[in-house]
Amino acid sequence: MAIPPINSPINPIGYTPKPTASGNAKAVTQTFENMLNSLNQSQLNTDELVQKMAQGESVDLHAVMIGLEENNVNFNVALGIRDKLVDAYREIMRMQV
Repeated sequence: MAIPPINSPINPIGYTPKPTASGNAKAVTQTFENMLNSLNQSQLNTDELVQKMAQGESVDLHAVMIGLEENNVNFNVALGIRDKLVDAYREIMRMQV
């Protein structure tokens, strides 16, 4: 199948542009950044609950414990993803061109 000219507004049926490596890297980076931002926000919310409980304010102990456990699980998932990304990077660096 012939690739249409760049200025052509219409692509033939069945034509799908090939993804670029830089586009995929940006998507992975954005996904990991979003996950870390979510983890940080969750940690800040839980820290606020723990601080309120320590000050003697009326806070549900169950909510605090659930928040702490959620943060623990989220943090372990983030570490696992980071480890997989580092392994993938090392594997790419070992490739011979």
